Amino acid sequence: MQTIQQQLTNARKAQHSISALSDKAKQLLIEDLAALISAMQEQIIAENLKDLEKMSASDPKKDRLLLNESRIQDLANSLKDVACLEDPTNRILSERTLANGLVVQKKTVPLGVVGVIYESRPNVTIDVAALCIRSGNVCLLRGGQDAYHTNLFIVSLIQQVLEAHGLDKNIVQQLPADRKYILDILQAEKFIDVIIPRGSNQLIEYVRKNALVPVIETGAGVCHTYVEQTAKLDEAAAVVVNAKVSRPSVCNALDTIVLDSAIAAPFLKIVAPLLSAYQVELFADQPSHDMLKQLNYTPLNLAGPDDFGREFLDFKCSVKVVEHMDEALQHIAQFSSKHSEAILTTDESKAERFLSEVDAAAVYLNASTRFTDGQVFGLGAEIGISTQKLHARGPFALEKLVTEKWIVRGAGQTR
Repeated sequence: MQTIQQQLTNARKAQHSISALSDKAKQLLIEDLAALISAMQEQIIAENLKDLEKMSASDPKKDRLLLNESRIQDLANSLKDVACLEDPTNRILSERTLANGLVVQKKTVPLGVVGVIYESRPNVTIDVAALCIRSGNVCLLRGGQDAYHTNLFIVSLIQQVLEAHGLDKNIVQQLPADRKYILDILQAEKFIDVIIPRGSNQLIEYVRKNALVPVIETGAGVCHTYVEQTAKLDEAAAVVVNAKVSRPSVCNALDTIVLDSAIAAPFLKIVAPLLSAYQVELFADQPSHDMLKQLNYTPLNLAGPDDFGREFLDFKCSVKVVEHMDEALQHIAQFSSKHSEAILTTDESKAERFLSEVDAAAVYLNASTRFTDGQVFGLGAEIGISTQKLHARGPFALEKLVTEKWIVRGAGQTR
């Protein structure tokens, strides 16, 4: 406990170092970090390999863990994008002079010390650190054991850049991955201002139930695509396949295909061979199971109650046939994690109804849910996709890493 207690103390002290940094200085620091990440590509891959070798080849989280040349270059480019974003701090949100002469301002300020708990994704280490630095926050990173060596090395590179700029290296720290310290982190309300969990439903639920520190959830993604009866079936099939197979281990990947009964059979005839090419395992309700069985689809299972509302994170997907749009909306409302939901249709009134009524952070018309991403939305890197409704919803990016502060200037007024 002494080790983590010292880390927490050091984080609070490091606030002074980052808060004194100018906008330009923060930009230059992140640009230097981007250059170092690119230069150390081979060493990052070598450390990442140590983690990959510990994980089963069949584990769907392995794709999340992998860092190759392309992904590392994407990370470096993402850092450059973050450096170019407008500083979200010190914005004057309102200003007024009261009748008694007091000048009252409301401005944006950093959150303070941000703790992030996440699993298997070392890219989060770089993204979160860059976003916190850019917004003047200290960050404490608690990655999972799966990415231990990768995270440790990346944090050492970040601290190297911080020290080269004459800053406190404790602005960014990696907390112990040992699970016995999680409660210490979640209940360190004197040292951490906000905790952001990013990962499975189990992780998020545990954090929600045990944290004394305020929590901003970045939720698991249980994403549906509703193929309405007027959809262009070839186009709809392409969207469904993209949403499922382009990167199944991420939170914006498709989990359940909801099919209008009027087009279920012809649609499945089109999409089945496309999904089969990727060996997508389907968990189908009785009507769709009968149709897929006639098509000799494999691998095929009869869906159980737990196969809806399930985040697969793999080449797996459930299928639900509905009689009409009301039933589709009811199914999505019951099983959605409120992350990303899509409708494929040519009926404008049904499209607008779906976009209006579905309660999710992102809703789509005739497009893949895979677009839910801070960088894709033009926000730079993201900490995660928030599925809650307080403070931040959707891609949780730089603009939301601030809070508000009231500044009141007077000349001796009393009340």
